[in-house]
Amino acid sequence: MNKDFSKFQDLKRQAEKKVKIGGIITIIGALSFIVFMPYFFISFFIIVPGFIFIGVGTNAFSKISRTFKSEVLTQLVSSYVDHGVFNPNAGLSIGTVYSTEFVKRADRYHTEDFLSGEMDGVKFESSDVRLEERHVQHTKNGTRTYYETYFLGRIFVFDFNKSFDGYLQVLENGSPHSNRKYRKVKLESIQFNKKFRTYTTNEHSAFYVLTPHLMEALMGFEQNNKGKISFSFIDNLLYIGINNFKDTFELRMFREINEETFKEFERDLMVVKEVIHELRLNNRIFK
Repeated sequence: MNKDFSKFQDLKRQAEKKVKIGGIITIIGALSFIVFMPYFFISFFIIVPGFIFIGVGTNAFSKISRTFKSEVLTQLVSSYVDHGVFNPNAGLSIGTVYSTEFVKRADRYHTEDFLSGEMDGVKFESSDVRLEERHVQHTKNGTRTYYETYFLGRIFVFDFNKSFDGYLQVLENGSPHSNRKYRKVKLESIQFNKKFRTYTTNEHSAFYVLTPHLMEALMGFEQNNKGKISFSFIDNLLYIGINNFKDTFELRMFREINEETFKEFERDLMVVKEVIHELRLNNRIFK
């Protein structure tokens, strides 16, 4: 695929230059407030243009990032994923997110960077997900409402190659968010029990699904991916959540677009292949 990033790099630098100029103007305006305190309106006329420059630069950077995704990352996906679909402006439905049963319902949410297709014959879909909880704080000066992010990362949905009765969750922290009658169980691996909490509606199915190899693979996946990891086995689907407070497939401001940038996006995409191979989802013997 074409890896000439010069066009994007030039446009990105122009946007970053506006942000830098705006930052400098804003700092000068803030300092002038101290010098001309009795005439604070002078500082106002300095700071406002600074904010405008920052806003224009940030806006331009966002547009460049979206174009980069549409043109470059779409090619990357098509080179690795069969029947691949990448849509930066869409994401998993909130219904699918809640179907994981390892995240609580949000007061505000956002999803983006939808990815779907097949790798080694295994169907999957994923997207970035941000979930926020509303808080109301009462102070002597009145009431303040704010939102706190409790999940920011990626959620994946894979076809699972074992048929089993019941529902199963393996969580690095927290507990299931569901009305199902989950029970916490201990498995034979002491190390696994230290790392994860296992909940199931059918203890026999938990031991059937969580073979020694699969437990080892889940622990390896957790070690290779930063953040809090959740696994949910529901209706022959495997849901995985990586809560690492990171947006994937994103350009970084003031960071050059180069081969390493591309490799980072490639690594984000290869998480899918890691899951399929390490968990042997492409092994259809169980079907």
